Amino acid sequence: MTTQDGPAAIAPHGQHPAEPPTENAARQQPTARPAASVRDLHLTDSVRSARDDARAQDGQAGEWMPYLPASASPHCPPGVDPAALVWAETVAPGGYTHKVLARGTRLRFDDPTGDACAHLLLFNALEPVERLNVADTQKIPWQAYLGVDHPLLSGEGRIMAVVTGDSSGRHDAFCGTTTDAWNERKYGDARPEGPSPSGRGLFVKAAAKHGLSRRDLPPSVSFFQGVRVEADGALGWRGSAGPDAHVELVAEIPLLVLVANVAHPLDPSPDYVVGPLRVHAWRGIATGPDEPRFTATPELHRAYLNTVDYCEARGL
Repeated sequence: MTTQDGPAAIAPHGQHPAEPPTENAARQQPTARPAASVRDLHLTDSVRSARDDARAQDGQAGEWMPYLPASASPHCPPGVDPAALVWAETVAPGGYTHKVLARGTRLRFDDPTGDACAHLLLFNALEPVERLNVADTQKIPWQAYLGVDHPLLSGEGRIMAVVTGDSSGRHDAFCGTTTDAWNERKYGDARPEGPSPSGRGLFVKAAAKHGLSRRDLPPSVSFFQGVRVEADGALGWRGSAGPDAHVELVAEIPLLVLVANVAHPLDPSPDYVVGPLRVHAWRGIATGPDEPRFTATPELHRAYLNTVDYCEARGL
């Protein structure tokens, strides 16, 4: 419909179309088009259009993502040849990741903001029934607090990985990770895609990608948010050591690594506070008999002998 002056204007809500707009109504009419929706920005009305649209996204990068190839990481650890990297990723706050790593691989976590919390589960990549045992991880080295040369043991008496570097000193092997019930009670939401996912919920998703289920998930350890046992036996929150801390490990057997970057269960903040987590891994060699930690104590020596025996029998 047109008039002598041009196309007819659409009447504002509540005004009869036949009436000319009042001065006040004219001022209320929008002067710009609404922002385009995501649907408007993508042309997928045919197979060819969908293909062209998908290919147009090539080369775009997000803030949280794996870097492919790993050598393309903009955050390669100091002293590491980028060409040696086999895993490079920035895990989003409230995100998770997973990877299978060869024996001897070096694994590094970085906390750039001081708010990351790397909850970690380890499985034998060849036989996932063997997995991290937090009780033995504390008992065998006679030390409950994670730090340099601390082994992460399985229930089979073998060393799955060992801490080889630590600039944080704020870790936890007591509390495990958060559950859906905990997060729903504290934050009001625990959905994996929601604003406050639980560590347990994210571990379930990561485990499923490797044929594992909820029943396969043992208690985890976590890095970058510290907990200490007080004199009265209570668990005391120590929080973060600050930004730019890192932890390094070496895989003593082939590992399936699951990581959930979520708020620690003892974090006193009423808000869901967690920062990005950087993960890098590169080829290396497992601990050998000539290294001091191999024979540091009778218990560790036995655990290393168990580990080497297992690996040598499989030609690893």
